[in-house]
Amino acid sequence: MTENSPTNPPPAAHRRRPRYPGKNPRRFEDKYKEHAPARFPETIAKVIASGKTPAGSHRPVMVAEVLDALTPKPRDVVVDCTLGYGGHAQALLQRIQPGGQLIGLDSDPIELPRTEARLRALGFDGSAFRAHRGNFAGLAQRLAGLGLGGADAIFADLGVSSMQIDDPARGFAMKLDGPLDMRMNPHRGQPASLFLQSLSARALADLLAGNSDEPNARLIADALAGKSLTTTTALAAAVRATLPRKAEDELERTVRRVFQAVRIAVNDEFGALEMLLRHLPACLRPGGRVAFLTFHSGEDRRVKKSFEAGLRAGDYAEISPTVTRPSPEECGANPRATSAKLRWARKAA
Repeated sequence: MTENSPTNPPPAAHRRRPRYPGKNPRRFEDKYKEHAPARFPETIAKVIASGKTPAGSHRPVMVAEVLDALTPKPRDVVVDCTLGYGGHAQALLQRIQPGGQLIGLDSDPIELPRTEARLRALGFDGSAFRAHRGNFAGLAQRLAGLGLGGADAIFADLGVSSMQIDDPARGFAMKLDGPLDMRMNPHRGQPASLFLQSLSARALADLLAGNSDEPNARLIADALAGKSLTTTTALAAAVRATLPRKAEDELERTVRRVFQAVRIAVNDEFGALEMLLRHLPACLRPGGRVAFLTFHSGEDRRVKKSFEAGLRAGDYAEISPTVTRPSPEECGANPRATSAKLRWARKAA
């Protein structure tokens, strides 16, 4: 029998882990220390101290203000409509124990199991926390299916999570090269590349104006309509090429508005939000409270008008008199919080 016969195969070659590429690796996939906070706490602390969000994670916005708005207490039933990384959910779960239950919803099949595992590892079992994949537009049906007549508190963070923005494979970010996808659930619907290619110039102009108040909507739509743009950097470059005389900072704001408008359309975000707002009073128990974090005017306008209409109709006994914004300290530590606005309402008893 030879030394390298099938019964005595040669040892497999040892594969060394790639070296960490410098202090600040650029590629999302190379930031493996940031993806493992438990193993590399010093790296995470340095990233946060620099005002950035570690790759693969999300820093919850205005947690203290959300808790003040919802006033959760032990034995409450709470719904987190946008579970994301679970930062707000963790804070809410800590407030409603013992005896409370949090229902977490998220349409993202990639991030939801990771967040569920993270919260389970913190000690929240099935009696305290249940995760469900689905859009919050169907909240009323979800509560009915769980045998719950309503919730004591409902929360929705309408921002895109850092895990989605930072991962180039998801296609949300304009500065990272990746497939032009933008779907919260990559298994449903059309990616942004096919969606854009299917639109007429008029439809695209209406979308840009309606979803992000883009002042150059017609000019951009005329240049982009029907084009095959398959990557995020290709879309960003095409937008920049339509406005060559704009100042750099103004041009970047335009690119962000275009990405925002397309993302909203691809995921029908306004349609889902309007459906949730329409059925929200029926999803709350008497005296129950709801809070929304919004990140642009289209979202905030819809929440504000719905709360005002609910107050006039007697569905709500009280609504926030104005928006609450993050503190200067939070904005300095987490720049992604800068555009956040918090509104709340309390159902009539």
